[in-house]
Amino acid sequence: MPCISIKTNQSVPKEKQIDCCQSISLKTAALLGKPENYVMTLLEEQISMTMSGTTEPAAYIELKSINLPEDQTTELSSQLSQHISKLLDIKAKRIYIEFSNAQRHLWGWDGRTF
Repeated sequence: MPCISIKTNQSVPKEKQIDCCQSISLKTAALLGKPENYVMTLLEEQISMTMSGTTEPAAYIELKSINLPEDQTTELSSQLSQHISKLLDIKAKRIYIEFSNAQRHLWGWDGRTF
């Protein structure tokens, strides 16, 4: 049910993309206290992106989950920013994260909703 989507203007070598996705999947599951077998991770690299008027390395992240702990978004932001900053060599101050708390009836999986 958690889905984390990372968009970056950085180039990520093919051999590193799966490792990054798996690492982010594990981190997301641990932070949310959810089974990893429900986590989906997407990585879009080399997209056109600016932040603060420059094309320096940057990332936009969306984290959607059922029962997202809204009172913990500050800690989630800190932990995810640090993790993704190290993985993709992007300064944390150049990472935006959007959190979304999905309603069960609006989240589909395996031909049904949660």
